[in-house]
Amino acid sequence: MSSLPKTLGLGPLAYHLYHRPIAALGDSIRAGGPVGQWRTERGRRQMEVAALGLPSLPLPAPGETALEIHVLTGRKFWYQTAFCLWTFGKQTGRPLAPVIHDDGSLTEEWRSHLRRIVPGTCFVSKEEAIARLDEFLPQARFPLLRERWQNYPHLRKLTDVHAGRVGWRLSMDSDLLFFSDPVMLVDWLDRPTRPLHATDVQNAYGYPLELLAELAGRPVPELVNTGLCGLSGEDIDWPRLEDCCRRLFAQAGKSYYLEQALAAILLAGRDCVVAPISSYVTLPVAPEVHECRAVMHHYVAGSKRWYFRNNWRQALSAGEPRSGEPPNPKAL
Repeated sequence: MSSLPKTLGLGPLAYHLYHRPIAALGDSIRAGGPVGQWRTERGRRQMEVAALGLPSLPLPAPGETALEIHVLTGRKFWYQTAFCLWTFGKQTGRPLAPVIHDDGSLTEEWRSHLRRIVPGTCFVSKEEAIARLDEFLPQARFPLLRERWQNYPHLRKLTDVHAGRVGWRLSMDSDLLFFSDPVMLVDWLDRPTRPLHATDVQNAYGYPLELLAELAGRPVPELVNTGLCGLSGEDIDWPRLEDCCRRLFAQAGKSYYLEQALAAILLAGRDCVVAPISSYVTLPVAPEVHECRAVMHHYVAGSKRWYFRNNWRQALSAGEPRSGEPPNPKAL
């Protein structure tokens, strides 16, 4: 039955009349049905309101070094960024110096909220990012990277954070919450010497491993997740990434996971700091998604309902930061 629309040549009509409604129904079921979706959306709205009342993190004391973190965000996700940075700062007990890469939708109103919550935050505007790309990744030489930058925001975690820059930088996704002191991340930020990445629950590259290995010239590491990603700008060969895009698109088309595929190519053969998934959990499930014993959660896919309904509240109401990795269950 599912092949009938294609057989009849209905194309986009079949998508809108058959495949899209079926997919929406499946999403609704996985989200707990209409009531579950309503509860999740209610929790999301409450989380955004709660972000407005987050206490300010401290500024650095004289002689104290703030931790620099790079985050791509916008109006739609500002409150998730606020909770990510606030829980990170609260658990580390260290002052932060976030660099927020604005997708072009952050007005001064939302920037001011983020500055209040994390004093010392600076912003890179979309216009500033484009000017930097024009200098270091010009359209004429990098047409595919520039097209993907325009239409695939995930790529900006590579281009905007690292293009034309020297030195190590750590980027984080906004949909992270920290429940214990992330000692591994702080150690890396204080003394970075090799790349760092989070661990996924499955390979999410959008392309066959064999094809990625061919482009990398060696096997690529598996389970790379760029929700946490520490790279050095001078180690990124941008002409090579442009060529990888050309060959990937020619052989397998474009993918939502392109940025992780390119990261895996960059990390092939490298000695990396790998965040253990037992402590830095991508896609938390029961019982962890309810107990929050890990250092960090990355709320992707089906775990977002717990993120919005409950877990930001647990992060907000937590007592003093818990130290150590893994955290001590007795502290709960």
